[in-house]
Amino acid sequence: MTNNPTRVFVARLLGLDVFDPLGDRLGRLRDAVVLDRGPGDHPQVVGLVIEVPGKKRVFVPMTRITSMDASQIICTGLVNLRRFEQRGAEMLVVAELFDRRVTLRDGSGSAVVEDSAMERNRTGDWHVSQLYVRRGGSSSPLRGLRRNGERLIIDWLDAFHGATNEPQGASQYVAQHEDLKAADFADALHEMNDKRRVEVAGELQDDRLADVLQELPDDDQVQILSSLTRERAADVLEEMDPDDAADLLNELPEADKEELLQLMEPEDAEDVRRLLEYEEDTAGSLMTTVPVILPPEATVAEALAHVRREELTPALASAIFVCRPPLETPTGRYLGVVHIQQLLRYPPPEPLGNIIDADLEAVGDQAAVSDVSRILATYNLNSVPVISTEGRLVGAVTVDDVLDHLLPDDWRAQDDAPEVKRGERRG
Repeated sequence: MTNNPTRVFVARLLGLDVFDPLGDRLGRLRDAVVLDRGPGDHPQVVGLVIEVPGKKRVFVPMTRITSMDASQIICTGLVNLRRFEQRGAEMLVVAELFDRRVTLRDGSGSAVVEDSAMERNRTGDWHVSQLYVRRGGSSSPLRGLRRNGERLIIDWLDAFHGATNEPQGASQYVAQHEDLKAADFADALHEMNDKRRVEVAGELQDDRLADVLQELPDDDQVQILSSLTRERAADVLEEMDPDDAADLLNELPEADKEELLQLMEPEDAEDVRRLLEYEEDTAGSLMTTVPVILPPEATVAEALAHVRREELTPALASAIFVCRPPLETPTGRYLGVVHIQQLLRYPPPEPLGNIIDADLEAVGDQAAVSDVSRILATYNLNSVPVISTEGRLVGAVTVDDVLDHLLPDDWRAQDDAPEVKRGERRG
């Protein structure tokens, strides 16, 4: 890599575009992978983690990097699109080193890592040479001060990196990634090692953890839920959609399942128990028990207010199910559905009972999933009502519920992006 910097700071590279030699964009830099070579030696930088289209993170060996500066990164274009998986001796600089507290060897106390420098030696190999750290908590006149504390650049060997040092705080990681969508946070969580995954998940608020759990593969869900206290696990299950909570509980031993149901609020537990009674591959086993339900006297204005709720998924917000009281499932007699487009075509005072789509037939709770998917596809629907034999609304199946059912069980963990460019694998 002639005519390129021999030292770069990782934080300044984050988010940079990565290009192939022809100028085609491959993705963006998200982290660097280093290999600890033990005390007395600098860690070797073995590769970069690149986020390619589809939000998938892949590994690019440093031997494939031909140019790296503050504006862009260029590689040979030979990239293996297998999803990156961290190995035992490897460390991620951003995810694990940033915000870690280390002990300084000069006896002056501890410091928090804010950045690290990668340096290329004469043979072309890269290693972590320096750390940019914050020491102390009082204000300082030193140039470069961004907040309380003194900023220093120290050699990697000037800090202890043994087991006594604190890892990057899980709470700090959560705070830094609070704006990530639940699916993207789940993707990052899935790529962590088991210990780190449990630590970070444990720092999430119950409602945020519930949203993230719903986007994780079954094995990760079970691991995280099992790491929580029984009381907190029950609280998180209460925050989950009833159908997702039922799916997760089905992965647990029977005794654990019953214990958690007993700890849940009776009303929440009742919804989940009802779903657990249905046979697999039926509409009842897939449905959510909490769609938007209103009486026929409710107005268009009231309906629009309900579908604006932030916690509703787009699929659930696309339809209002009109029923006689009681309005909690199982409801009184099911009357029909009002689609959101209909709400936009009528004046706010119009009663829903006047604009019901009565032609759309509901499916029975024992209907096969294949029948539900045909109805969704035939009528271009986002959701379909599910009724009992007594004509009561018991829930709704959304298109994402059906897709989740039809895809392989481990689809969230699969490497489904085509390998358009192949390269070397890590040895």
